[in-house]
Amino acid sequence: MSDNKPSATRRQFLGGAALAAGAAATGKLVHAQAADPLITELQPWQQFLGPGVDAAPYGMPSPFESHVVRRNVPWLTADSVSSVNFTPLHEMEGIITPNGLAFERHHGGVAEIDPADHRLMINGLVDTQMVFTMQDLMRFPRENRTYFLECAANSGMEWRGAQLNGCQFTHGMIHNVVYTGVPLRLLLEEAGVQTNGTWLLAEGADASAMTRSIPMEKCLDDCLVATHMNGERLRPEQGYPLRLVVPGWEGNMWVKWLRRLEVGDQPWHHREETSKYTDLLANGDARRFTWVMDAKSVITNPSPQAPILHGPGPTVLTGVAWSGRGTIPRVDVTLDGGMNWHQARMSGPSFDKSMHRFYFEFDWDGSELLLQSRAHDSTGYVQPTKDQLREIRGENSIYHNNGIQTWLVRENGESENVEVG
Repeated sequence: MSDNKPSATRRQFLGGAALAAGAAATGKLVHAQAADPLITELQPWQQFLGPGVDAAPYGMPSPFESHVVRRNVPWLTADSVSSVNFTPLHEMEGIITPNGLAFERHHGGVAEIDPADHRLMINGLVDTQMVFTMQDLMRFPRENRTYFLECAANSGMEWRGAQLNGCQFTHGMIHNVVYTGVPLRLLLEEAGVQTNGTWLLAEGADASAMTRSIPMEKCLDDCLVATHMNGERLRPEQGYPLRLVVPGWEGNMWVKWLRRLEVGDQPWHHREETSKYTDLLANGDARRFTWVMDAKSVITNPSPQAPILHGPGPTVLTGVAWSGRGTIPRVDVTLDGGMNWHQARMSGPSFDKSMHRFYFEFDWDGSELLLQSRAHDSTGYVQPTKDQLREIRGENSIYHNNGIQTWLVRENGESENVEVG
């Protein structure tokens, strides 16, 4: 699952890169023969009745899709209870992550909580300390919003060079779902935040007692206290029965199994600070308050886990892009490592702080490709190359790597993670 070979250079591959690209495929498709018995003859599944509607009370994917699962990299952490698994981006289409494929990040394993016993407290610099049951929370107005959640360490292993061979592992610490919940602002208004209450400490009910400090301005803006994702109750691994949603900001602040919100007049500097995510620069300084996730994109197919199987001819390239500062109106793609860029076709809904799906159709001539994508967000920000990031930040950090990803596609359609700036 990893590739620790030395990074390839632009010069090594550009000579063989395919330059034949167009807005639409022009080659001829190869079709199955008209006499193919799989279409002309009766098949076994047409000759007997299948299971009835009561066979699977909770629907499951087809057994032929059993390979589409979250995966972890065991050597990344000492123990799986404080670890991460990865969304199989290369197997997905659209922008919504199914609940059973949404990546997990835990600091003390999954907390199993009976919602009847769960409480949410608001205390600190408030007019009235309050404790809510789950039933209490369901009496507040609810909203539905589609957001991405990205771990700050997503792509973190790639800071010093190409490492993990597959977009599931380089970019899979992300999911994009429809959250349903109560605006945090309404709960804080119910308790009455005092004028000197400028920070909020969110605390989880898991064994690690996960805590994070969040500026009050963000809390009163677009944060949710969520109970559902994609129309059903949160999964246990996603914080059931209650989690915080902090749109566009790094995933470690989206506290799961949410049990307490303490209003204060400054960030907390005790247990939280010992595990706070920081971005260490080359000179030893650390970037402070790097919460927002910058614009980023990745080509999901073709990619190392999704080779080109059909051979030369009409080929569809696809991927996803996102930004913590807004929408993605444009994505560019290149087939030759950045020598020539082409504007991709955006498809599907465009929500604030959400994934966006892009496509590029071209005629592959069977020669090597160097695939990259470059996202533009609604603020005018353009996704940088890895070298541009390293020039400013060095290579000490593993967080907030939004550099352009490169896949080398070989003549046989197989692909690998390589370095091209």
